[in-house]
Amino acid sequence: MPEIRGPILDPQINAVIARLEKTRRRPANGGPRDNRDNDHDPHAYADYGFSIHPQQGELIYLLCRAQRAKRVAEFATSVGMSALYFAAAVRDNGGGTVIGSELVPEKVAVARRNLMAAGLADLVNIRQGDARETLRDLGGPVDFMLVDGWPGGEGPSLARQVMKIVAPQIRVGGLVMNDNGEEDYLAWVRDPANGFRSMTLPIKGGTELSVKVHSA
Repeated sequence: MPEIRGPILDPQINAVIARLEKTRRRPANGGPRDNRDNDHDPHAYADYGFSIHPQQGELIYLLCRAQRAKRVAEFATSVGMSALYFAAAVRDNGGGTVIGSELVPEKVAVARRNLMAAGLADLVNIRQGDARETLRDLGGPVDFMLVDGWPGGEGPSLARQVMKIVAPQIRVGGLVMNDNGEEDYLAWVRDPANGFRSMTLPIKGGTELSVKVHSA
């Protein structure tokens, strides 16, 4: 049996994560965050999975286990890497629901195949479409939220827009992780008036972790 290096003990799940990590690649132009001339069209990158790194995923798994999380959500699912960690934690906590949102239909299909291969598909509800609509009603309080969506365009970041929609649906004591560190998102989540306490973790160049301490 291969050596277990992380907190997930299921070899079926670990095999899918290892495959996704081994085949991870970036566009020649650097992707939407690095290519200033790009129009930030997510459909232009349908063949690329911009996913969290395993270190972030393992932290998600451990924090969800510590919370005994049953209901979690994410923006955006991409090819399903983060959903694998969420679903593994929820399953190991005795069951629950992972709600994902992904705009690009090709990525939705890939994510569902990856979750099926890991034996976790029945725990994950991927909602195809704009997260500002698909995550407007999460069906009840959530324990953990991942904000890792498209960096895109002018005006308020999608991260901030989505966060303002889902924040009232996160339970007090619930956690939020942000991957891209959008400036306006950080300003919002670090403002005590919005109900969160926050810090930057030295993971993947800076990962923001926040806890909801009261309703705004």
